Amino acid sequence: MEEDRNLISKRELLSRYGISYGALYRWKRKGLIPDDWFIRKSTATGQETYFPEALICERVERILETKNEVLLDELAGKLSGEERQNAFIVIDTPYGEKSFKMNDVRSVTLRGDGGQKIDITETVKQLIPKGRN
Repeated sequence: MEEDRNLISKRELLSRYGISYGALYRWKRKGLIPDDWFIRKSTATGQETYFPEALICERVERILETKNEVLLDELAGKLSGEERQNAFIVIDTPYGEKSFKMNDVRSVTLRGDGGQKIDITETVKQLIPKGRN
């Protein structure tokens, strides 16, 4: 398969970068590696995990380059911010369409007829696909 050529197995990834299984899954738990990059495929010996090679290799190299300078939680926040930086929220009205970079949005609030305010900022941010940058 053509798409299989762009994948790297978990075993090969760990070997290439000299990282442990535990480190890889700790990075996943902290949000450094998006869950949807873990692709499980059936093999003759059972199931094996693969990753999109270009994405995972770039991310692992970045983690390894910065892990001694920045806490993993800080790096996860920075990566998440970069993903949001490329996302837009678009408001479409009868008067036209207005786009805002998510990085520039401080809050998103719904206001009802009675004046009540509902902050939906976090809900909107959670809709941004993880790992897309």
